[in-house]
Amino acid sequence: EVQLVESGGGLVQTGGSLRLSCTASGFIFEDYAIGWFRQAPGKEREGVSLIRGSVGQTWYADSVKGRFTISSDKTKRTVFLKMNNLKPEDTAVYYCAAGPSHAVVVFSTTISGMDSWGKGTEVTVSS
Repeated sequence: EVQLVESGGGLVQTGGSLRLSCTASGFIFEDYAIGWFRQAPGKEREGVSLIRGSVGQTWYADSVKGRFTISSDKTKRTVFLKMNNLKPEDTAVYYCAAGPSHAVVVFSTTISGMDSWGKGTEVTVSS
């Protein structure tokens, strides 16, 4: 059974930083792509960042480029999302998701092919 457990959310002031963690189990880590998505109140869920386990290839949404960094620790089966220079518009519930790397496709503003999701961790950025 695939399980994804997020942690690291919280309340931070504008300009602050947080590091989210997603610990995965139940699949071959190197064969999967793991991504971060977020959903703000009243808005649709959007893809934020992605890392492909086998090659470490990464993708970022334009809104977070230069501020967020995705990385992984294969020995810990954990993907991290370091978020710097946070803005109020980053406020959302952040979800970790995973899918077989060959099935995951990144479009300009979204990601398809994820078949497992975590329960989310809340990030609030105060102005």
